[in-house]
Amino acid sequence: MNRKIRKLLLFLGDIVLLYATLYLTLVIRHLRVPNESLWKLHLTPFTIIFVVWVFIFYISDLYNLSHAINNSRFYYRSFRSFIIGGLISTIFFYVAPNIKIEPKTNLVIFVILFAIIFFLWRNFFNWSLKAYIPKEKLAFIGFNKNVENIIKELKNKSHLGFEFKFIYITKSLEKLPQLEGISVYTVESEISELIGKHEITTLILAGEAENSEKLTSKLFDCLPLKVNFINLSHFYEIVTGKVPIKIISKNWFLENLSEGNKTIYEFFKRILDVLFASIFFIIFLPFWIIIFIIIKIESKGKVFFRQIREGKNKTRFTIIKFRTMRISNNFDPTEINDSRITKFGSFLRKTRLDETPQIINVLKGEMSFVGPRPERPELVKRLEKDIHFYNERMLVKPGITGWNQISSEYHSPSLEDTLEKLQYDLFYIKNRTFLLDISIIMKTISTIFARKGR
Repeated sequence: MNRKIRKLLLFLGDIVLLYATLYLTLVIRHLRVPNESLWKLHLTPFTIIFVVWVFIFYISDLYNLSHAINNSRFYYRSFRSFIIGGLISTIFFYVAPNIKIEPKTNLVIFVILFAIIFFLWRNFFNWSLKAYIPKEKLAFIGFNKNVENIIKELKNKSHLGFEFKFIYITKSLEKLPQLEGISVYTVESEISELIGKHEITTLILAGEAENSEKLTSKLFDCLPLKVNFINLSHFYEIVTGKVPIKIISKNWFLENLSEGNKTIYEFFKRILDVLFASIFFIIFLPFWIIIFIIIKIESKGKVFFRQIREGKNKTRFTIIKFRTMRISNNFDPTEINDSRITKFGSFLRKTRLDETPQIINVLKGEMSFVGPRPERPELVKRLEKDIHFYNERMLVKPGITGWNQISSEYHSPSLEDTLEKLQYDLFYIKNRTFLLDISIIMKTISTIFARKGR
């Protein structure tokens, strides 16, 4: 809940600043306090572009608390958002009819002012997250390697708003954990007293409560203290957007994947897939003809790259892409600066245009717009032996884009990176909704414009 409040505060702060900057822009432009008619004249058109700006901020991940840190990535995302927002605003004012203002000077003043105020506000907010905004005080019930890794990973990310106060150990350990700033207590201490002493808001259960009736009773007695209880895997999901494969068991799937409740969602998702795939097919067809010609001119071979992949419930199908590599040995995974990729192929990859023929796979019902990426059968056969629950990513249709693709992380074909991808895929399968699908599609568009493909 604290994270939601922080995000809401960030969002409302941006809204207030947009309107405040508009007011200040009119003061500077006209050298007087704007009267009611002047303010109303600018209010409606600027409100429309403010909606666009906030939307751009969202797909640029500027409301993601994990990025609420004053680093190069934050500044890059922000500057890119300002450029896109400024261009769209300019186009809007000179294309939209019935607008009685010519905001050439106003728009320039507004963009410059808002950029300055925005960075001051965001720097203040990011600093406040670390220094002054109250943190969620957490404690762990039980200790293992996963708990240790989570603590180490998050202790250097104070902007996320978590503060770890203590660990309660219920079984003897050869070596007690030594973590700076975190107290360790054993069964001799009363949990209820520790919660009051450290002002704990959330207890994270690391699995030991399930095996101890005495501990369960102690935790049950803490219910009047209005403390939140959350298991370790769920906490990990909230913070990282991934499902921790090494923590979960088969019971996790039984408890969390209620596929029967997704019937209506899947039905309407299929209707929307067909509708939008049909529209995009018509839009992209002229561009496909141009791409077809350039590929034929640049290198010998077939225009389309076809490969057998495994989809929902391991059903095999042929995926279709534009060929971006020279014919020889193009079934091996690509590498950075791969010499097999043609010049035009590099452009297609960066803009994701090489993926657009998969619209045909969507129309045929083999894929969806959003879902885990499909893999080759021989690769699946190997990975299902090496990685627990790998096959469970095929409970849903594969997608052209997915939760993993917008994670801002590049994942190589290595076993370790494949495990990371699986954790993102399982998070999507568990939490998939129309809202999440729309968010993924919008952020994919942002990635395309940033030309981050490989």
